[in-house]
Amino acid sequence: QVQLVESGGGLVQAGGSLRLSCAFSGRTFRDYGMGWFRQVPGKEREFVAAITWRSGTNEYYADSVKGRFTISRDNAQNTVYLQMNSLKPEDTAVYYCAAAPSYTGGSYVSTYRYTDWGQGTQVTVSS
Repeated sequence: QVQLVESGGGLVQAGGSLRLSCAFSGRTFRDYGMGWFRQVPGKEREFVAAITWRSGTNEYYADSVKGRFTISRDNAQNTVYLQMNSLKPEDTAVYYCAAAPSYTGGSYVSTYRYTDWGQGTQVTVSS
């Protein structure tokens, strides 16, 4: 069974940076696409970024974070990262790491693509 553990959240001022990490265990990391989502109270979980590598490395970003956030992965460390720069107060949310096995279909933007989720890490951006 896949286990995902996020870390790196915290409080930062607007314009600052944070780097989230997600440690993957339990299955073969390379068999999974990985995504980051975020959620604020009262709203649906929102796609942030995803990375796949079965047919070369592909990255996907929400328009709201494009140019500011970068997703990457380290296959040797079974870890996926989300580098967040130029943070804005509207980036405040709980950020979740998610794993999508190769056998599931659909878009990596959709939560339905993912079968396993981390516990989340809080990111708070003050103005």
